[in-house]
Amino acid sequence: MADDREPRTISDPKALRALAHPLRWQLMEFLELEGSATATRCAEATDESVASCSYHLNVLAKYGFIEEAQGGIGREKPWRLTGHDQSWAAGGEGLDVESALAAQALSDAVLDHHHAHLKTWLRRRSREEQRWLEATGITRGLAFVTDQELAQLTAELRMIVNRYADRLEDPGLRPPGARPAQIFVSTSLSRPPEAERGGTS
Repeated sequence: MADDREPRTISDPKALRALAHPLRWQLMEFLELEGSATATRCAEATDESVASCSYHLNVLAKYGFIEEAQGGIGREKPWRLTGHDQSWAAGGEGLDVESALAAQALSDAVLDHHHAHLKTWLRRRSREEQRWLEATGITRGLAFVTDQELAQLTAELRMIVNRYADRLEDPGLRPPGARPAQIFVSTSLSRPPEAERGGTS
């Protein structure tokens, strides 16, 4: 089942910093959408030069995030993802200083990437058909929960996000009319622990 997929856990500071680059996130997202693509195709999609895309694709390959797909040669060789999920200590917890700083830089880059995507969507959503507009949304909430309840909620949200993950690897599973939808979900705490020590009623 797609929900059982284990993300790649990254702790090496060089690998973390390799991902902490906005263009590399664009490239990985494009490869996820396309299945595979050459540096030339990536350049067309990102408005970057072929040389720049080629360089950044090679960096991603160096740290095992992408690999060569069959066919092509030189800058015309296609690339594909080695996996669709990565995991790291977002705040650097449990890591040495160098790795912690790299993890924090990567977290910042990922949040910036998703924030930019959401802003782009909001600017162009008026061009979408009403049925697609009604299918999307932005939701937030606040809940008072225990750590066990929050862990369960986080796991349930992860299962929902991964519900259709098998369609990434197998396009044949995509129903007619299916389009790629970005899903970004986060659970976090609203206040630091010291703010709770004053006691609650």
